[in-house]
Parts: sequence; structure tokens; C-alpha cells
Amino acid sequence: MRRRTVTAGNLDEILQATAPASASEQAAATPAAAPPRREDHGLRTEFEFELPRGYVDDEGTVHRHGSMRLATARDELRPQIDLRVKENPAYLSVVLLSQVITRLGNITDVHAGIVERMYATDVAFLQDFYRRVNSEGHTRAAVTCPHCEGGFEVDLSGGRLGES
Repeated sequence: MRRRTVTAGNLDEILQATAPASASEQAAATPAAAPPRREDHGLRTEFEFELPRGYVDDEGTVHRHGSMRLATARDELRPQIDLRVKENPAYLSVVLLSQVITRLGNITDVHAGIVERMYATDVAFLQDFYRRVNSEGHTRAAVTCPHCEGGFEVDLSGGRLGES
């Protein structure tokens, strides 16, 4: 097995070489047939959230609602070869979150620069949200009322107090 040295310059080349064939390439390689029927197995792969503070863009617009998809193995491995992460391991969560956040307000191109400019409370919320959806598969948390000691669940994905 040949060992490869990965640099920032050839990262995209390596990712393209190891990426699965696109739909158009697969269509060209296989004879025209009816597309395979997609079955819904009830797996939820995208989760809505509401940030505690919100991301403020350059125009001053506050973006609070967004969505995050489930992480793939590639999402978890890709930051390991990122030079910014190698220089500062704490940057790993910034890169990882920028890959799995699919929408933030009306922003659909969420990149590391956007995550860098978020408030610390929002980044902490997103880190916890990421952990919940990728390890537990849901956004609910068990809590206990401090007054009556009663236990119940809350959905951490957002919503204002008192809303159902």
C-alpha cells in the first residue's frame, strides 16, 4: 500500500478521486432504466434548530433558525487533514459544524468563516445539538422541574418558552 502525503493544495483532488460517482456519471455508465424506487425507512437525517442568540451577518440581519444534517464518516474524517485543525485542534468543531449545517436563516452556504463569527453561546449550543442528533438520534432532553421535582422531556431544537 502506497502512503500519500496530503496538503491543502491537493485535498480537493484527493476528495474528488475518492468521491462516489455523480448521478450523471452513473446514468452514463448504466443503461437507461426506470430509476430505483426510494423507500422511506423513517430515518430522519435533517434537524431544525433555533440559535439562542443568532448569527449576525455583515448587513446586520440576525439568523436564528437553521437546519443540521446527520454527519457522515467523511464529515468526521475530513477535518483531521485540514491544516487549520492541525495547527489548532480546537478548530475541529468549527470545521465540523460548517460541514453539517445546511442552512442558517436564508444562508445556504455555511462555511467555517460564518461559524467563526457566531457567538460562543450559539457555538456551544450547536456542539451539543450535533452530539445529540449524531449519537442519540433525537433532540429531546430529560429535565426535572426545580419546583415540583417532576420529570419531563423538552425539545432542544428551538421554539420559545411556552410554545408547543
